[in-house]
Amino acid sequence: MKKKQTINENYLEKIPAISEKLTYKVNDDGIVTLAQENTGVMNRIAQKIFRKPKVSYIHLDELGSFIWKLIDGETAILDMGDAVKEHFGEKAEPLYPRLAKYISILESYGFVILK
Repeated sequence: MKKKQTINENYLEKIPAISEKLTYKVNDDGIVTLAQENTGVMNRIAQKIFRKPKVSYIHLDELGSFIWKLIDGETAILDMGDAVKEHFGEKAEPLYPRLAKYISILESYGFVILK
């Protein structure tokens, strides 16, 4: 039997804020592109030997870009879900597990911090 995934309600009450170390831009079509600087010893070696770029660009999809633009350091994840549901409807389902996972991934990469 498949175990149903639950979300900690306290997590949904957290407020994400964009990291000050990250730069990004919103393209004319509304898609967000993050610019992640590749720093550190291993990245410097990879840049020299394998000609890896100093900056990696991450292009978010339509849903990810919409959520990114909601991250203002004042809006809780739960409230973001309301806006996402209103804009995308059933296309966003399962809404809160996806939203929580997305914010968790952004946090793990250091793109956002949670208050």
